[in-house]
Amino acid sequence: MAYFITGGTGFIGKFFIEKLIEREGDIYVLTRAGSRQKFEELQQRFGENGNRLIPVEGDLREPLLGLDEATIAELKGGITHFCHLAAIYDLSASAESQIKTNIEGTRHAIQLAEALNSGCFQHVSSIAAGGMYEGTFREDMFEEAEKLEHPYFATKHDSEGLVRSECKIPWRIYRPAMVVGHSQTGEIDKIDGAYYFFKSLQKLRNVLPPWFPLIGIEGGKFNVVPVDYVVDAMDHIAHLDDMDGRCFHLTDPEHHTMGNMLNIFADAGHTPRFNMRLDTRMFGFIPRIVRDTLASLPPIKRIINTVLADMGLPDSVTMFTNFPTRYDNRDTERALKGTGIKCPELRDYAPVIWDYWERNLDPDLFVDHSLEGNAGGKIVLITGASSGIGKNSAIRLAEAGAHVLLVARTAEKLQETADEIAQLGGLATIYQADVSNLEDCDRLAAEVLAAHGHVDILINNAGRSIRRSLELSYDRFHDFERTMQVNYFGAIRLTMALLPSMAERKSGHVINMSSIAALSPSPRFSAYVASKSALDAWTKAAAVEYSDLNVRFTTINMPLVRTPMISATSVYDSMPVLTPDEATDMVVEAVVKKPKRIATNLGIFLQVQNALAPRVSEVIMNIVFRMFNDSAAARGDSKPEKVEASNEQVALAALMKGVHF
Repeated sequence: MAYFITGGTGFIGKFFIEKLIEREGDIYVLTRAGSRQKFEELQQRFGENGNRLIPVEGDLREPLLGLDEATIAELKGGITHFCHLAAIYDLSASAESQIKTNIEGTRHAIQLAEALNSGCFQHVSSIAAGGMYEGTFREDMFEEAEKLEHPYFATKHDSEGLVRSECKIPWRIYRPAMVVGHSQTGEIDKIDGAYYFFKSLQKLRNVLPPWFPLIGIEGGKFNVVPVDYVVDAMDHIAHLDDMDGRCFHLTDPEHHTMGNMLNIFADAGHTPRFNMRLDTRMFGFIPRIVRDTLASLPPIKRIINTVLADMGLPDSVTMFTNFPTRYDNRDTERALKGTGIKCPELRDYAPVIWDYWERNLDPDLFVDHSLEGNAGGKIVLITGASSGIGKNSAIRLAEAGAHVLLVARTAEKLQETADEIAQLGGLATIYQADVSNLEDCDRLAAEVLAAHGHVDILINNAGRSIRRSLELSYDRFHDFERTMQVNYFGAIRLTMALLPSMAERKSGHVINMSSIAALSPSPRFSAYVASKSALDAWTKAAAVEYSDLNVRFTTINMPLVRTPMISATSVYDSMPVLTPDEATDMVVEAVVKKPKRIATNLGIFLQVQNALAPRVSEVIMNIVFRMFNDSAAARGDSKPEKVEASNEQVALAALMKGVHF
């Protein structure tokens, strides 16, 4: 007895070979010339038994699978089972590639199986061969398949049709359902099918507690089976007598709606559940032509694609929102009767599937989260780079391999920063400029573009903060003008000068330094908060306009940081605030992850509290306001004073670390 296997190095193939190794006989594995390494890895998988695998060089796209006459003559009459597993199982693959592999590949496999006088042609099809049939699709049904417009469904159906109509030797057909990992180990080699939803569930777990109720959709029917059940069933049925000319559904007797399946995996991953699920049939009163027309509109399609991309889902997932087909598998159950081979319940092995995915296939595991990978070799312009957050960020970015362009008003301090970077082996260029001067912003941008051609990352860090109550500001309108000039006008003037080159290159990242004070009522900082809030609003608008040009915008709602900016308020000396290193960590996160916004948990809490209970927020912050006094500088006293914080003030500052008082 000998076996010839196509697709032996694939996911199902390697598990199927593992079953065949338990039996006697040589196992010939079709191997492409450029895939010899995959075959060798397959041999290593089985240790000493790997020597029973024999590579046969060929190509699925060639007649007779590309085998030469000598090889065919050598194998002729010796192959008991010709097992055709090679196929494309990807719904997003092009129609051309699916036709070449699924249809033409099957035709060439049949030709070779006949030329070898094989005992039986074992063809692995898919439940997709039934299309989107309305109702129950039985194992003896084929021509009844419906809605085969999608290339995946069409090529699966047509390739199975070739076996039925053209194969002149005995044949058997297997239609697996949506195959997931091994029910005992979770092993799988790629993400598709049910796995597409895992990332969305994981994101929900990261922001919501497991008990938080969600609203989802019920969706269509999903049939999921683990790979070990598929190969166990195939191996047994392939070696039974009197099964030729029949088709077997390797499916789970229990069908799960999309909503139910998501909840099973939500439980496995300890994520929130979809407690309320809407049946999409409730929208059936809308004529189909209206729904199709709306869905085909470019703006609607872009919104849908963006939502799917954010959730990590392919376009093809929309096909299953109302998938209508159930699959009968009575012939398979009769063939397996008494063997103990049956499909396990999804709920029992879902935790294993989730765990393997999260440990081995989570896309985040393969994303470069290092600062070196995201900033190395890039040109980064940082304003306010001579001290504090700007200086620390410049040094950290230069150490990661970025070419940092240092901008500030004082050339001497800039040179000190550049010298520190040089001592660390980094690259820095200094540009003396005052970003509160709009003409200086224009000059700076022109010089930078002339010298470097573009800026990859712009960090608008330079800023001015004024801590003074409104009662002391009646005759100080210039406070508001000064903060707006630096924090708002200067930042957007420089950004506007650099945006055209970013848009032209379709690449760029603007990081705007805002404040935690912009997320909640902040007494004594009205001038500062107003300027930062203006910058926040501008950033939101800019992000929308440049979304399709791959120019990203990030707002950092920075808490209070111990920098020279707060030195005028002596009460801060004895209060817990962020260090420059902690602040720089937030800048690094912005560079690496490119989120819309970065804020501390406290900042987010204050924003939510202010949205839900604005009066409560107002009263609380008023109490805080009355607990602290204006500084001597704010009152205009020429003689500085040393103010020690009380125990109550220190306790409050510790509770609300980073909040402006």
